[in-house]
Amino acid sequence: MEGTDWEFSEFAHYDLGQAVAHMTFQAGALGLSVRQFRAFDQAAVAADFTVPGHWEVTSMSAIGRVPADSGPRPPSALSPAPARVRRPVDDLLWTAADPPG
Repeated sequence: MEGTDWEFSEFAHYDLGQAVAHMTFQAGALGLSVRQFRAFDQAAVAADFTVPGHWEVTSMSAIGRVPADSGPRPPSALSPAPARVRRPVDDLLWTAADPPG
């Protein structure tokens, strides 16, 4: 939290989780595969990439294409998503004079 009087951001790990989750879903939608892992040398990565001291190397993801002979493909890579059917707005709205039911 350089430049502030905060020692750390209490939301950093939550934000990281959200970012990785959305990246994983987006990759799947593009027909790619994501492998997330935690067992790596954090200090070596920080040194190799000159990560500033106020940052923490926390997780790592590998993104790539699934080899054709590697078994089941992600559903998004097999066929386009089915069309979405939405209920009419009138089915979802009601007033105090017209309760659901």
